[in-house]
Amino acid sequence: MTKKKLAYHLQDIHHYYGNTKVLDINDLKIEKGSITGLIGPNGSGKSTLLKLLAFARKPTRGHIFYKGNLELPFSPTVRSKVTLLTQKPYLLKRTVFENIAYGLKIRKDKTHLKERVKKALLNVGLDYQKFAHRKWHELSGGEAQRVAMAARLILKPEVLLLDEPIASVDTESAELIRKASLKARDNWGATLVIASHDLQWLYSISDKQLSIFKGNIFSTGMENIITGPFVKSDEKTNKKNLVKKLDDGQIITLKAPAPKTCTAIIRKKNISIALEKQPDNGILNQLSGHIVSMLLEKQTEHIMAFISIHDLSFVLRLTSDQISSLDLYPGKKVVLQFSSNDVEWL
Repeated sequence: MTKKKLAYHLQDIHHYYGNTKVLDINDLKIEKGSITGLIGPNGSGKSTLLKLLAFARKPTRGHIFYKGNLELPFSPTVRSKVTLLTQKPYLLKRTVFENIAYGLKIRKDKTHLKERVKKALLNVGLDYQKFAHRKWHELSGGEAQRVAMAARLILKPEVLLLDEPIASVDTESAELIRKASLKARDNWGATLVIASHDLQWLYSISDKQLSIFKGNIFSTGMENIITGPFVKSDEKTNKKNLVKKLDDGQIITLKAPAPKTCTAIIRKKNISIALEKQPDNGILNQLSGHIVSMLLEKQTEHIMAFISIHDLSFVLRLTSDQISSLDLYPGKKVVLQFSSNDVEWL
């Protein structure tokens, strides 16, 4: 089997803001030419990770290898190869044409400039005649985001890092950005890492998803997070367990955590799905809920099912056989089952 080449290899990354740890990554590899989706709540560390990958910031501890070489922030060897599009795009106080052409002019690459700018605008769904001579302040938020995207695509970077690229755009623009991103990978082999809260859009574009919570990376994608408050079990047989009581009367039983931990993780692989609760089956947790949505995971062709348990959200990776045998679909009532011993604590 041919060994896949790496764009990035992160080792023993620990990053702090003051005394607060925001990233804790033991080992992370991102393959060249892949599209990786970053999933996580606000403040989880997604934007910080993108800044480290862009070599715009040095990790407090650890090493970042790019194409096998240890690199530092603003290294000349990566400066023109890696580009980051932030959630709030920064545009120069110039016309759209000048914003998009700026990077090429810095490189003193002015051949066929008009045609290249026109193509870059077309790739993000903006008409050259209509937008090329507009000033930066005459653009809507979505238009500014697409202009910023075009300014990066025209440079044909080896790595394109996107932080919430469709947060302020409409559905049509989001689809254009998706197609432009895929073209960057297909046409010149760009590696993409994309953070987005829009899971349906992210799953439609990415080969693999990484989930980040409290700076910790889950390479298996989204995992199930249960936050406190927790109370000690009042059952004599389960004195060492904790419970979380939901407002609808359901109770989640979890093994007691290590000191100073307050967030429980239940991995997808440790949860089973059924249509009814099973009596006396030894499973401590049987939670009733309903399927909210289902997404196709491109790389594995599994289905990601998002399930609402009162005010909690769970995610499972299901096979087509499971979907068919249980006749699962959005809105269907289901029961999730898992053992208290399968909990991990952060």
